[in-house]
Amino acid sequence: MLPFLRGLRRHPNPLLFDRTPLHHLFPTSLALMSSITSSDNAISPSTTRIGWIGTGVMGRSMASHLLAAGYSLTVFNRTPSKAQTLLDQGARLADSPHAVASSSDVVFLIVGYPSDVRRVALDPESGVLSGLSSGSFLVDMTTSDPTLAAEIHEIARAASCFSVDAPVSGGDRGARNGTLSIFAGGEEAAVRRLTPLFQCLGTVRYMGGPGSGQRAKLGNQIAIASTMLGLVEGMMFAHKAGLDVGKWLEAISTGAAGSKSLEFYGKRILDRDMEAGFYVHHFVKDLGICLKECQTMGLALPGLALAQQLYVSLVAHGDGGLGTQALILAIERLNNTCLKKISEPK
Repeated sequence: MLPFLRGLRRHPNPLLFDRTPLHHLFPTSLALMSSITSSDNAISPSTTRIGWIGTGVMGRSMASHLLAAGYSLTVFNRTPSKAQTLLDQGARLADSPHAVASSSDVVFLIVGYPSDVRRVALDPESGVLSGLSSGSFLVDMTTSDPTLAAEIHEIARAASCFSVDAPVSGGDRGARNGTLSIFAGGEEAAVRRLTPLFQCLGTVRYMGGPGSGQRAKLGNQIAIASTMLGLVEGMMFAHKAGLDVGKWLEAISTGAAGSKSLEFYGKRILDRDMEAGFYVHHFVKDLGICLKECQTMGLALPGLALAQQLYVSLVAHGDGGLGTQALILAIERLNNTCLKKISEPK
């Protein structure tokens, strides 16, 4: 463990931890590894111990693929019952992120918010980096702040560890099927080394240095937000025009308006299935980070801003626990109407 983390463990200073960029507080490590490829063992089920933190809608399915591939898995979740299906498959439960890291060579985390990522990765008492051994890997698959990803990367390097930001797209279906799109940022050699693990989850693409995976994912969320808005507005127009919305969805699916959003969510919306594959309140978080990045860049994206406000209105109505397809509810409220599926003739 780094000397500064040892000091914080003996004399914790919450104000310092919460407000000071931690990479300013660490001395430059003289023991940085010059090459990731110098590690002794290739990643494989027989040589690599995996840790997984966050077993919600996405994480539970993703971790199960690693178990199915034969990897040993140590898991942590704030609500242990949410990890039960993984425990039934042979995973071992740990009592903290630090405990996960202490028994793992690669630790994945997929949690809710950047504040969760900071606590799980960097807390001097219970965090991952306080428990990882030299040469180990931290892979953050949460959609989070790119600047935080860069900060964690610096701190990991100071501890002779490696950090990769690797958020994903594909929703609950992609997590279940192992077909996620993975946006990876960090050292390219580290991403290459982790490829056997990423291949259990989907397709990984290297996007650039630390934080680049997060920025790629934020661009993905901007595209999804505008596409989802177009989908629900089109459905509302078809409804008000007196069309069979189900037939309309089928008709446009093979044309230029076809999209993953239509494929994944068109029928769910029509069936009033608002169960979350990705929560509204997490999407609001993502779009807020997008807007923050846009402000830093001096970039105006009015479609993003409009979509974010509509999703915020869902949270205000108590719909934050629904899936992102619940955007239809905001459009229905604006128009004082309700999309109805036309019953099939008997």
